[in-house]
Amino acid sequence: MTKAVFKRLSNITSRFRGRKIAVFGDMMLDRYIKGSVRRISPEAPVPVVRVNSERTVCGGSANVAVNLAALGAEPVLVSVTGEDAAASEFDSLLAGAGVSPASLVRDRNFPTIEKTRVIAEHQQVVRFDRELPGNLTAAARRAALASLENALKGGCQAVILSDYGKGLLEPGTIKAATEMAIKRGVPVFVDPKVEHFQMYRGVTCITPNTMEAFGGMRTPQKDGQQAAEELGGQILAKLACSSLLITQGEHGMTLFERDGRAVKSSHIPTRAREVFDVTGAGDTVISVLSLAWASGARPLEAAMAANFAAGIVVGKLGTASVTVEELMESARSWIKTA
Repeated sequence: MTKAVFKRLSNITSRFRGRKIAVFGDMMLDRYIKGSVRRISPEAPVPVVRVNSERTVCGGSANVAVNLAALGAEPVLVSVTGEDAAASEFDSLLAGAGVSPASLVRDRNFPTIEKTRVIAEHQQVVRFDRELPGNLTAAARRAALASLENALKGGCQAVILSDYGKGLLEPGTIKAATEMAIKRGVPVFVDPKVEHFQMYRGVTCITPNTMEAFGGMRTPQKDGQQAAEELGGQILAKLACSSLLITQGEHGMTLFERDGRAVKSSHIPTRAREVFDVTGAGDTVISVLSLAWASGARPLEAAMAANFAAGIVVGKLGTASVTVEELMESARSWIKTA
């Protein structure tokens, strides 16, 4: 990265504040129970975790919205929760993060999704989930689509489809949400689920990790950049989307763009750094990518910003977000070490 590119990134991030981005997808409470292990249980061959702390944060599409708010944007979160204690807890967490719950749909027959992780000595010991995705009704999906349409009428400048496979995003809602945004000329960004991968045709950008990209194309996973390059071209041809960003963990990211009939690829390396937790990294990537894009960034610039943000968030334990200050400091450090 050159100083000119850094200045350009600085100008882009200065336009983050107040950008309205709609986030449509599955949301869940992420609970973290942290402790230490000193012995094995006499009841079964499992560690005994002595609990030191507990915390609850927004997960899934709600984490995407929190990431956007932390960057100064104005997210419009469209999802479905229950009418239960967990939903009330969600309202408090969202309010504390600067995210309005006004566009959420409440369904008394759909219990709010909760994921609880037990962590000892910085390592996840077990995770247990409370969810009944099959209880999400067609009426709730229709209400969520109506809420998304209101968000678009309210001037949202991008739509993020955050697919965690919990019931909101299925063939009908995927098609309706995508067409709704495209009709208004609003770019659509997708964090996909493998099962729905090939349904996201014609979107602006899809952001799978390597496993999701190969799995979504029903292709055995291969290692190496050449395999990723070949796969990227196949995905663009299959989905007819404008661009594709494959996140490759410690190997960085590769952006694929249409260049006439050809496909142009740009590999963005990452810097070696200590990784504590990759939970929510995909949420951060799509948040920064879409916000930068909506703020005037070219695709490669938006991908570079997303890469910086991912490098920051994996250095934090648990579901986390990134600030503009952290983003620019990471970019500044890149210049110094480049």
